[in-house]
Amino acid sequence: MSLLYKLEDIEYSYVWNQQQISVLKGISLEVSRGSFTCLVGPSGVGKTTLLNLMGVIENPTKGRVHFCDELVSEMNEKDKEAIRLKNIGFVFQGFYLIPTLTALENAAYFLPSLGMNRAKADQWASEILDLLGLADQRHKKPLELSGGQRQRVAIARAMSKRPQVILADEPTANLDSVTADKIVMAFQELQRAENTSFIFATHDSHLVSYAKNVLKMKDGLIYE
Repeated sequence: MSLLYKLEDIEYSYVWNQQQISVLKGISLEVSRGSFTCLVGPSGVGKTTLLNLMGVIENPTKGRVHFCDELVSEMNEKDKEAIRLKNIGFVFQGFYLIPTLTALENAAYFLPSLGMNRAKADQWASEILDLLGLADQRHKKPLELSGGQRQRVAIARAMSKRPQVILADEPTANLDSVTADKIVMAFQELQRAENTSFIFATHDSHLVSYAKNVLKMKDGLIYE
């Protein structure tokens, strides 16, 4: 199975209140294409930071990030934007939905930029929303939706791109167990159909039970 990610000696730190704060302290790992991977560990251990580095949102302080055999950590910003648009779907804890757009418009947001016409984009996004149990919510705007519904719209937006990988930070945090199971089944269907990889940061032991690969983090390191 070919590699999706290869991280080499990754360190990440930032300055706060004139002090250097070390978050990641030398992480090396490989993730295969088509994998279902969970990052687990206590809050503050660096899970979200690691996702941001894998999503080419931030650069490591030290080390190298390879994605699909490309050294993305040293790309210019224009090339990074192209990688993010075409190949990576994000599900952030804050959702980051556009409040003036409907659920359907949010879910289809990136598709015209990928060359899909509006009718086809709406059809595809609508099918994803249906799969996630939001068929009757597609014309509502984010403020008209519950937290769990907004979470699913954010997931639909990531899935609709049919990316190489979906990176998700606590994707089931606002969902009941029945809905969470539906989400996982949708993930598995996309994985089978498109060989999409999934990498989650989570505290949800039920979600972890579905993972083929569990990476445990502690003190800025992966220890298992």
